[in-house]
Amino acid sequence: MAKIGVLGLQGAVQEHVRSIEENGAEAVVVKWPEQLAELDGLILPGGESTTMRRLIDRYGFMEPLREFGKSGRPIFGTCAGLILLAGEVAGYDEPHLGLMNIVVERNSFGRQKESFEANLLIKDVADEYNAVFIRAPHIVSTGEGTEVLAEHDGRIVAARDRHYLGCSFHPELTDDHRITRYFIGMAEEAKASLANS
Repeated sequence: MAKIGVLGLQGAVQEHVRSIEENGAEAVVVKWPEQLAELDGLILPGGESTTMRRLIDRYGFMEPLREFGKSGRPIFGTCAGLILLAGEVAGYDEPHLGLMNIVVERNSFGRQKESFEANLLIKDVADEYNAVFIRAPHIVSTGEGTEVLAEHDGRIVAARDRHYLGCSFHPELTDDHRITRYFIGMAEEAKASLANS
């Protein structure tokens, strides 16, 4: 069974835990960097990216998170988590973790009151997926080797770069757990591959 962590500093943590458990995997709320060692994959949840970054710095998570990604274990960033994962954030001099080969723009779809739902086709996940967008970012561009998984109104809203997965929306806020299942599959593949290397 894959053991999937959810970074538990801020944001929709318990909803991700529920989604992981609905898929039969073990969920761990990660409050300390030492917990990363026991995980097969990690979810960076939605929330407020600036606040999350401040807490990541305060609790000494920045380098351990980068090392986790560089070890080949998958990371899934949703909404604010996508911003943290991105290699570049439009309008900012430096990225946060800088792990995923994408450029992200914050608050692309407007403010909280402009939150909406949309039906998406997500490659390798679902022909129809009801996605919840709340102050969502979008992926402006993808680098070499990054695969676009979903678009909405001509904007990229989900992508995969090697063992990094990112989406603009909040999959944990619905009862459709297929994208979490897809990520757990990535973690299981990576676990098997790392065990054999």
